[in-house]
Amino acid sequence: MDQIFGSYALFEAQALLVGAFHVVIAAAVTAHVLMTKREVPAAIGWIGMAWLAPVLGALLYVGFGVNRVKRRARRLMGPDRADGAQITGDMASEDPLERLKGAIGKITGQDTATGKVVAILECGDQAYPQMLAAIDGAKSHVRLATYIFRADEIGLQFIDALSRAHLRGVKVRVLIDGFGGGFFLSPAYRALRRRGVPAARFLHSVLPWKMPFLDLRLHKKILAVDGETAFVGGLNIGAENVIAKRPKAPVRDTHFRVEGTIIRQIEHEFDDDWSFTTGEDPIGSDSAREAPAVGGSTMRTIAAGPDQEVDQLILVLLSAINLARHSIRIATPYFVPDEQLITALQLAALRGVDVHIVLPAHNNHRLVAWAALPHMRPLAETGCQLWLCAPPFDHSKLMTIDGQWSLIGSANWDIRSLRLNFELTVEFYHPGLAGRLTEIIDAMRFQPITLADIDKRPFIVKLRDAAARLSMPYI
Repeated sequence: MDQIFGSYALFEAQALLVGAFHVVIAAAVTAHVLMTKREVPAAIGWIGMAWLAPVLGALLYVGFGVNRVKRRARRLMGPDRADGAQITGDMASEDPLERLKGAIGKITGQDTATGKVVAILECGDQAYPQMLAAIDGAKSHVRLATYIFRADEIGLQFIDALSRAHLRGVKVRVLIDGFGGGFFLSPAYRALRRRGVPAARFLHSVLPWKMPFLDLRLHKKILAVDGETAFVGGLNIGAENVIAKRPKAPVRDTHFRVEGTIIRQIEHEFDDDWSFTTGEDPIGSDSAREAPAVGGSTMRTIAAGPDQEVDQLILVLLSAINLARHSIRIATPYFVPDEQLITALQLAALRGVDVHIVLPAHNNHRLVAWAALPHMRPLAETGCQLWLCAPPFDHSKLMTIDGQWSLIGSANWDIRSLRLNFELTVEFYHPGLAGRLTEIIDAMRFQPITLADIDKRPFIVKLRDAAARLSMPYI
């Protein structure tokens, strides 16, 4: 009997110890959440998980809820982004574009540059030949950053071109996301390293205590060559982007070739990420073009990422939507924005702005497609025009305001792009380009999404979509 009571007492002591440990850990998580999380729903969710899922909740928070790169921008801020930089744009002007220019300058802390889009490239069919030719013609330096870099037929062409440039003395730097480029193997990264090409994997480590996990991703798509030309947009490197080859899961996209002093800003974004990843100094820009491109216009890069004190891209989008007077055009593959942006679009439609949003009829991420549907009804109710574009899956990310201002780049309209990913977009103050992109977006409209379409979904489907919406911050 004494032995039984002794065992029970030991078990009780162990239970008390485990319980005390759980309370301490959960309390620590709660304190950290309260001090660092601005969004109330996210804070409540993490605190609830910490208390209701002993140990596991705390581990998940450490893995996915703690921002380990928040201060990167302050450590690596370059001279052209120093506090007090001169920002153009008159925020008191009667001209909405001047007010938008000034507002975005204040948000980003970056002045405008000049440049022009010399080519709007459809899919890899048009973009890849020009990108490969630019690498083969490089004389000084090549910077390439991408989320996906496959070692397939197309990827091998890029690996060969980058290797040739490296062998002839060009300073080549390649940055591949640690998750999108293949978490375990990353064949393209390994192939480049075997050939001696300086390449790195962004936020990647097999050591859990060194890895900021899969939450924070480099989603930028940058190719900058000799300070003379750059390619930006949403195009990854992979055979699925070459429509003419009839891949099994084709991806349609829109990419852009730009020239002008904007190239230096694009190079700076790459250098920032390269230095953070490798600890190395930038490769320099000795041949960067300082003169404006002939026929160029006002442009500016807008970086977004969890290293920023404010959600820059969200503020830029809100500023543009709120200043719209006539039209808003949006094309995006993933549309799961937060309530601020939904409300801004509703208010724009209510004040008479012609709002059109185009989404893919076929989406390569089914959960994202389900999560997008609950957003449709409030937008449709207030007069926003919602559309599906015909297959194949369209990965283009385009936005225009009033046929005067446009935004292109790597960012989607979802929480991951707006708050978790490292993204690069470029804004343009050029009516000709905005008009052309408006035409492209309008041509994508294939099938309207009506209130009747939204309401006629079976209850079980509506329930599924509403549940999928809860995963917004994680998909």
